[in-house]
Amino acid sequence: MVTVLVSATAAVTFGSGFSAGAAASSEPLWVTHVRKFQGGISNGVRASLDAAVQQAQARHLAAVPESGASSAAAPSASAAAIRNVQMNDDSYPPLPQNEESVAASIDRPLVAVAGANDYVSGGTVVMRTSDGGQHWQSTRVVPVFRPTGDICQGGDPAVAYSRREKAFYLAQLCFFRSSAPSEVQVYKSLDNGATWTPGRLASVAASNYVPSSGTVNDTVFNDKEYIAIDNTPTSPHYGRLYVTYTRFHLDSTGASDTCPIKLAYSDSIPSTDPSLATWQHSNVNPDRPSSHGLGESANQFSVPVIGPHGAVDIAYVLEECNTSLDHGLRFQRSTDGGATFLTTAVQVNKGTTWVDSPDAADLLPGTAFRAPNTIALAMSPTTGTLAFIYTNYTHGRGNGDIEVSLSHNNGTAWTNPVPVSVNPNGTLAANNQFFPWIAVDGKGKFQAIWLDRRPDPNNHNITAFQATSTDDGRTWLNFRIGAGLWNPDQGFFKSGAFIGDYSGLAANTTAVYPSWTDGSANAVNQTGTGETDIFTNVELSP
Repeated sequence: MVTVLVSATAAVTFGSGFSAGAAASSEPLWVTHVRKFQGGISNGVRASLDAAVQQAQARHLAAVPESGASSAAAPSASAAAIRNVQMNDDSYPPLPQNEESVAASIDRPLVAVAGANDYVSGGTVVMRTSDGGQHWQSTRVVPVFRPTGDICQGGDPAVAYSRREKAFYLAQLCFFRSSAPSEVQVYKSLDNGATWTPGRLASVAASNYVPSSGTVNDTVFNDKEYIAIDNTPTSPHYGRLYVTYTRFHLDSTGASDTCPIKLAYSDSIPSTDPSLATWQHSNVNPDRPSSHGLGESANQFSVPVIGPHGAVDIAYVLEECNTSLDHGLRFQRSTDGGATFLTTAVQVNKGTTWVDSPDAADLLPGTAFRAPNTIALAMSPTTGTLAFIYTNYTHGRGNGDIEVSLSHNNGTAWTNPVPVSVNPNGTLAANNQFFPWIAVDGKGKFQAIWLDRRPDPNNHNITAFQATSTDDGRTWLNFRIGAGLWNPDQGFFKSGAFIGDYSGLAANTTAVYPSWTDGSANAVNQTGTGETDIFTNVELSP
């Protein structure tokens, strides 16, 4: 496999033979949705419409050689007892990277691969390490819409490792600002992230393109995917890939009446041509229209975890289709390899013990960026405990706390929220915390990461915190891992309106790989682009 030669453009012109499946309009329905509604379609997609992003991509064509050229990212300056390492190389021009996902090799625990949004290429910057996170190298994976050969916008990366194939997989979106195609694509690497499937051969897990007619159903937009792989050799579905995503159905006004969670799964992704893979599809929850875009057909940000016997567990948020208001935390399970799910999703939150931010656009007080209640899920390999992590705004819009609910019976019942972002005495940390992720190592030690404002008395500037639990998620020890304290207003071009929607974390008994968006090194630079980078503070076991 080779890394595809790419260039980024601000607009796409389709060749002959392509037609829209519905009446033509001056802009895709997903763009109309973003222009008219505060929420629904994810912020990573919304950010692609930022004028500065389009101008940067138009001025600076990014080319990645066929050999998959990469550059090393050296460790940055660090604070005492904190050794931060910049994972990504500095793109040219130095533009933001954000929304990180990381996975570690099961066979070689010092090997890890991560992905993040890249605003020069328009796709994903992939970062890899072979020395336990001390040094990283970068390359870029840019999606292509195969029917026309056009480069599309990508991002929203998700990374996973396959024990059966000793391969890393990357999932990302493919969409256009000026046309209707919308896909979830999957890429494969057999050399620990050095080279990847060319964009024209990506495996398509979900699409609104209809090959039989050569048309695109422009009422559908596929959003925010995540990927998981069954890595248990004794599982009946050993090696199966699972991709969850949200499918928005849009009417002629851009409004969405349903946005259910969907699942695509495949047992084989051919290495020579991943586009030949066959995918099965199923409904994680019902796709029932509702007049207000709520009900069980309204959901966002799904995270799958595969159990030791092949069960597919999925955490997600019950979120309106046209705003960022969340009405609950939900859990679904499949015991037949993803073919069917529970008739009714399990409600994780209880009464008033969990509260969402009341802002319809998920804006935090005093800053321009959105902070949606993104969530994550992990399962202990020793006890089977499921840990569902989220932000809880019981103390107000500007005072979100990271908390976790636990299940000891395969997701049937869940505990009340357990505080994760805490002080040494166990009391809740001050100020706002958001963008959590959770992972667990082979011995059942839970790890969590998030962005935190507690060091700033003005509840404004940001750093990264991590927490560990050695008692199956019941109590948590916090420690700061971000060396810098940075201003999010300077974190995304001149608007400061987007710093990503989530953090990343992978763990094994040898290394813990936290990854987060950080603007402390280059938040203000000579280009005025508000650069952010991807940082880590890897913890190696003695």
